[in-house]
Amino acid sequence: MAEKYILAIDQGTTGTKVLLMDTELNLVAEKSTPFEQYFPQPGWVEHDLNQIWATVEAGIASVVAKVDPNAIVAIGITNQRETICFWDPKTTKPMARAIVWQDRRTADRCETLKKSGLEPKVQQKTGLLLDPYFSSSKIEWALKQNPALQNAAIGTIESFLLARLTAGLVHATEASNASRTMLLNIQTLQWDEELLSTFGVKESSLPKLKPSFGEFGKTKGVQGLPDGIPITGILGDQQAALLGQACVEAGEAKCTYGTGAFLLMNTGAALKTSAHRLLTTVAWTAKDGKPTYALEGSAFMAGATIQWLRDGLGMISDAREVEGLAESVPTTDGVMFVPAFTGLGAPHWNPYARASITGLTRGSTKSHIARAALEGIALQNVDILQAMEKDLGSKLKMLKVDGGACKNNLLMQMQSDFLGCTVRRPVFTEATSLGAVFAAGMGAGIWASFEDIKRVWKLDREFKPLVSDSARQAKLAEWDKGVRQLIY
Repeated sequence: MAEKYILAIDQGTTGTKVLLMDTELNLVAEKSTPFEQYFPQPGWVEHDLNQIWATVEAGIASVVAKVDPNAIVAIGITNQRETICFWDPKTTKPMARAIVWQDRRTADRCETLKKSGLEPKVQQKTGLLLDPYFSSSKIEWALKQNPALQNAAIGTIESFLLARLTAGLVHATEASNASRTMLLNIQTLQWDEELLSTFGVKESSLPKLKPSFGEFGKTKGVQGLPDGIPITGILGDQQAALLGQACVEAGEAKCTYGTGAFLLMNTGAALKTSAHRLLTTVAWTAKDGKPTYALEGSAFMAGATIQWLRDGLGMISDAREVEGLAESVPTTDGVMFVPAFTGLGAPHWNPYARASITGLTRGSTKSHIARAALEGIALQNVDILQAMEKDLGSKLKMLKVDGGACKNNLLMQMQSDFLGCTVRRPVFTEATSLGAVFAAGMGAGIWASFEDIKRVWKLDREFKPLVSDSARQAKLAEWDKGVRQLIY
């Protein structure tokens, strides 16, 4: 029987990965290509959509050269989420730079809307909190600054890629991405008229909503690809990682350790509005349109904390050195590191907090600081997961982990110790890309059910708690005190 392949496009914040897997989940080829970040003013972050498309084309050309392109049966897309794009609906040419999810230019506008009392309604309709992280205030800003954009097609990254892959024939999205715009009512799964009016956005500019799994369109005019390959699955990056980790049942959770740490817990068909300042988001919608929901919390600095030890302090020359350095001492010897370099994310949501290293003595060394940095990354996640447990009213039994920093065994052991639960790391740690493969396969009928996905998920290593309950509680109390000093 001839091999069949799934092409996955994983479009991230600093680069694009394109990979090819066969239907037995063997990795056939992959290509990662970085692109430029633009910082026109302090707090502003932009991307050039032509550069992003060039990285997609480069990736496609590289991986497709390894196989017969006619054997590619489905394409999946996963992407950085809240970044907003504007392009000509006829030609697909960008009409402005994309405004990236990290961009803070609309912080004052969000504060004004909060003071007007809008946030409870926004949370009830969208599951989100008023913050420039999300797309709606960025769209409003761009439309006011550049009236020509009133005629643009507007969408998040996957919608732009879909337009390019189909020669402009398709302007569509799905709920995992749409739920991050702050314009989607996550109960009705429709664009919300009241929020569109608040932010001055025409529904006709926005993409059509489709199920996450199913055909969005077919390739046309893409260099290196035959016309007619169906695009059959799309998910935002964190929801893709949830699927890639086979967290397909309510109560299952994953943490992706990238630049930040992103935690999602599947809540099934139940839409849980958080009482602890977490986000409610759509995990995915099935072919029949039925949604699966998730609770989400993020810590802004995970891998980026290790990068700071390397680039900011010069303590290490390679990020992989941090584990050995931290392991060279049995404890932090009282040193505490709260990595709030860009504020505190969930459940604190304090943009004004800043990082701190406390408890230093003359006996403190870079080994103690390295160990405290890893503890800080793990402890931030405990805050988020404990908030999830409170919202759900049940204890977490197990956490699946992925992303670059999950290869750090000491960090994973700390995560298990501080959470008091089992941590599981898969063989294939690029769960976001794998989620795009799964989404495309579900949409194309290659996998008939979530049970099929659970069967093909492979465990690499399991970490179980090694510390006593009293030692854990003492560490958490110490951490809580350190965080409170930053906030209050």
